[in-house]
Amino acid sequence: MACLVSRSGRELQRYNNMGGRQVVGCIPYRYKEDVDGNMSEELEVLVVSSQKGQGLMFPKGGWELDESVEEAACRESLEEAGVLGSIEHELGQWNFISKRYGVYYEGHMFPMFVKEQLDTWPEQNLRRRIWMSVGEAREVCQHWWMKEALDILVQRMVSSAQEKDLSF
Repeated sequence: MACLVSRSGRELQRYNNMGGRQVVGCIPYRYKEDVDGNMSEELEVLVVSSQKGQGLMFPKGGWELDESVEEAACRESLEEAGVLGSIEHELGQWNFISKRYGVYYEGHMFPMFVKEQLDTWPEQNLRRRIWMSVGEAREVCQHWWMKEALDILVQRMVSSAQEKDLSF
């Protein structure tokens, strides 16, 4: 059973050795189904609206002291997007300036293969979630570092597909 309440407060928030807040995000993805309900090779990713505006991004939030980076990624995807799935190998780490506070943050991004999409989730009244193509997501995502993470994910998927083709 998933927790249906978002964490709040910053008492457990992690900071790096430069004093930058550490945040973790996920790129939830799945393969689009064709008209017969079969899985295609076309990738779809899930974006969410920001809490404070109409901008779109991937789920992300603070990494807390009582959880691993992967647990934080899962929690943020559940809280903000209402999805559960498998966290895969980290896409990378970025340093970026917070638009709201003007200070450096440290962001970690992970891909999540979505296995379940919940009908109710903690922030369903605060955010919209939208499945879209990689190209659409790259266009609408408001954070440059998340776009870079998406590019890394796509390249990883293409390389993996090519390796499978070569093994036969």
